[in-house]
Amino acid sequence: MPRNPESRRVLPRDIAAYLAAIAVFASTVPATSSLAQAPGYVRVKLVKAGLMVGAGGGSGVLSYRGRNYPFRVSGLSLGVTAGASVSRLEGWASGIRQVSDFAGNYSSVGGGGAFVGGVGGVHLANQKGVKIDLQGPKAGMEFAANLSEVRISLK
Repeated sequence: MPRNPESRRVLPRDIAAYLAAIAVFASTVPATSSLAQAPGYVRVKLVKAGLMVGAGGGSGVLSYRGRNYPFRVSGLSLGVTAGASVSRLEGWASGIRQVSDFAGNYSSVGGGGAFVGGVGGVHLANQKGVKIDLQGPKAGMEFAANLSEVRISLK
């Protein structure tokens, strides 16, 4: 049986229906921007010592989007500080849009202590919106209640 030649013709309403279907599909599929924030995993080793004014430093690694970025940490604390400690901290950094956002000056207000061993933690934030939450074991003898300024620089 022969087909009607008009049945093969594409009508304007069919084109409009196809375009509408494509528009609906495109609006429901999430797109990930290259500027989207992604969390990074942070590991750091810190050594601190002080009496009234504390100073410390260390190094660490930021694992971000499948790559490892080594960094250095240095800092100064003002307030009640006495003793010395070594900490191995791990945690997450959030608010990173690009790796360069991670480097910078961080501030923290807090306190803690260790006598031979214990658990330490710190919450830091920088001016680019990056927040770091770290915790882990601490060894040494230290008591601190202070305001800290920490500088992170990528190697």
